[in-house]
Amino acid sequence: MADLKPKDRAGCRWDLVSLGEVMLRLDPGEGRIHTTRSFQVWEGGGEYNVARGLKRCFGLETALVTALVDNPVGRLVQDLIFQGGVDQSHLRWVKDDGVGRTSRNGVNFTERGYGVRGAVGCSDRGHTAVSQLKPGEIDWDLVFGQQGARWFHTGGIFAALSETTPLVAREAMQAARRHRTVVSYDLNYRPSLWKSIGGQKRAQEVNRQLAPLVDVMLGNEEDFTAALGFEVEGLDENLSALDPQNFRRMIERAVKEFPNFQVVATTLRNVKSATVNDWGAVCYHGGQLYPAATREGLEILDRVGGGDSFASGLIYGFLMGKGAQWAVECGAAHGALAMTTPGDTTMATLAEVERVMKGGAARVAR
Repeated sequence: MADLKPKDRAGCRWDLVSLGEVMLRLDPGEGRIHTTRSFQVWEGGGEYNVARGLKRCFGLETALVTALVDNPVGRLVQDLIFQGGVDQSHLRWVKDDGVGRTSRNGVNFTERGYGVRGAVGCSDRGHTAVSQLKPGEIDWDLVFGQQGARWFHTGGIFAALSETTPLVAREAMQAARRHRTVVSYDLNYRPSLWKSIGGQKRAQEVNRQLAPLVDVMLGNEEDFTAALGFEVEGLDENLSALDPQNFRRMIERAVKEFPNFQVVATTLRNVKSATVNDWGAVCYHGGQLYPAATREGLEILDRVGGGDSFASGLIYGFLMGKGAQWAVECGAAHGALAMTTPGDTTMATLAEVERVMKGGAARVAR
């Protein structure tokens, strides 16, 4: 397995470009979706969250390729993206037909869960603007060639949106590789996205078609089984497998089948309750396994986006040339911090991430 070496910053406008959907998240706070009378709004999306984390927490230059319908909801999502600092120059605006018959913006209702009550998500994202992207509509040679990008990130959520989105992802990944841009892919398996279009079988077909174009494959313990078909030894019905050695054979099998994988990384979560999890991570690179320290009994306010923040911390480590061990520790710390605040996206700072990496306590800072 070759050493992962992203391009130098010189000559690249972007440290990372993400391809994916950004939805409006409606959050009932401490309440429940079906009984609340008010919602807090956030923006969020698996691929976008990684770009936002790299910009807001780690200070890198990132851009987003997506599409929104040009109406007040789309402009609200745009306003939230402005706060995150991710460049929107490759955001495509689609004309509003007045009622959303032909194209619309995605909405995601998410309640956080507490104790024995797990978090719940309810998405309303059929025929969204970004799901209708087709090959040939984005000038990828402009993005990766003329402008330049060190890293490209997309994933299984975007690939599940329609029949055309896997084709767009493939086109983007091929262009990225032509221009020596590192390609990462987060499997991010969501049963709700696949259940009406073929379930796990179709998910595995799509993800396996894209896997040969991936340099850095990301996921959690369920993703590698559901989305790629690799069984993980030691998993119980609650997906509890915090021992990194449980993943060695699975990762080695994945690397053998897809030798293009230069890095395979996964989060490890043991769910004790909705608000208390054991949280860890492991990274496989250069034939070695690099586990992050497990945080037992991690208290969680909002678990959504923890994996995306892990991905952005891991990517930051590799972009900065810090090595696999530092990168996986950074990702695990950033993911842990992201789950202490509401919303899909990080509110952490680099200083906070580094403090948690060093085992800093949660004493009051005055």
